[in-house]
Amino acid sequence: MTDVPDPERNRITARIGRVARVGANMSSAVGARVMGADQQALARAMREALGRSKGPLMKVAQLLSTIPDLLPQAYAEEFRKLQANAPAMGWPFVQRRMRAELGEHWETKFASFEREAAAAASLGQVHRATSHDGRAVACKLQYPDMTSAVEADLGQLKTLLGVFKAMDGTIDSSEAIEEVGERLREELDYARELKHMRLFAAMLAHEPRIKTPEPVQELSTKRLLTMTWLDGRGLMHWLDEPQETRNRIAELLFQAWWGPMTHYGVIHGDPHLGNYALTDGAERLHLLDFGCVRIFPPRFLDGVVGLYRGLKVEDRDQVAHAYEIWGFKNLNAELIDVLTMWARFIYGPLLDDRVRTIADDVPAAEYGRREAMEVRRRLKTLGPVTVPREFVFMDRAAIGLGAAFLHLRAELNFGRMFEESIAGFSVDGLTKKQKSAVTAVGL
Repeated sequence: MTDVPDPERNRITARIGRVARVGANMSSAVGARVMGADQQALARAMREALGRSKGPLMKVAQLLSTIPDLLPQAYAEEFRKLQANAPAMGWPFVQRRMRAELGEHWETKFASFEREAAAAASLGQVHRATSHDGRAVACKLQYPDMTSAVEADLGQLKTLLGVFKAMDGTIDSSEAIEEVGERLREELDYARELKHMRLFAAMLAHEPRIKTPEPVQELSTKRLLTMTWLDGRGLMHWLDEPQETRNRIAELLFQAWWGPMTHYGVIHGDPHLGNYALTDGAERLHLLDFGCVRIFPPRFLDGVVGLYRGLKVEDRDQVAHAYEIWGFKNLNAELIDVLTMWARFIYGPLLDDRVRTIADDVPAAEYGRREAMEVRRRLKTLGPVTVPREFVFMDRAAIGLGAAFLHLRAELNFGRMFEESIAGFSVDGLTKKQKSAVTAVGL
């Protein structure tokens, strides 16, 4: 991997500039609050302000909206409307970025390089190119000053959540913000993402129907990630296909997510629908983005499996022990009951040994709403509950995966698939497999 000086470190001038720009965008939301706007109107104004700000803050707001009960309901609903797409930066930016990462004559390192971006998001954009050996490749370029923008936006986020806490102190988000911040900083390190890509390739090597891009290390740096281009159509293109096809896609998604989780303690923490593509006939699933990956301590997986088994046999002590493993504090009978209400919702499809949809005939728009509202109502009587940091991406990713199954209207025996996934599970066995896998890719 090319090693170059770092011209875009976390600079105080860039942070100040970012804070000023975001502050200007947020002024309308502040004005709405001063004028006495109701919560729905204030949430809408804040969502519009975040949309104008783009960058890391918008990405984090999207993420937080998927974590149950972390935000007041009106804000969660509005933030879920934020779009991940962003306008691509022009050719002058591309030239500067490529020159900084690969040198003055960077274009000679490719047989061809498309000037127009193939995709753009909150942290960077992707260009299609061809290597000299004839392979189609994707070049992922990070936008300028993202390190400074992330630090500035995380500071703004803490202020924003302080406002939410003053309005509704049900959830203490302090640990969750630390987790989000750490993952977001990792996502800016494309050298680490290259290793994530190799890790998933190794973990899924036994499954020929699931494919990951191959990184091109000599054309990659901390802010440029070059990988083989994988063709395919996104999940939303398959929603009207026959039931058999949609079921096959859902089964592949299940294996791609739960396999690494239960065998290695690793999850893809950003189950955005745009991160998956399928080949003709939906015979093969392509995983496209590896910026947000969470590697859990093996003991955390003991809680994941232990909670499932405790819920299965209605063993309250085993269920409570799982919450302790995950890091929930001050557990009492009431808090255990509330957490178990949410756990039964999340684990529900896995507890049934039958073919069913994820929602099990509940309208998709209403799925989880009743449980979330009741959980929040009961938490209000218990005082602030701290969400353990390791729980954040587990919960968020599980919900994101469930959303994909909802879109597909998949009908599968999720319980049987999960039982197969945890067959022979042990903490010691997972520890050895995880250590071997992450060491092999240099993580």
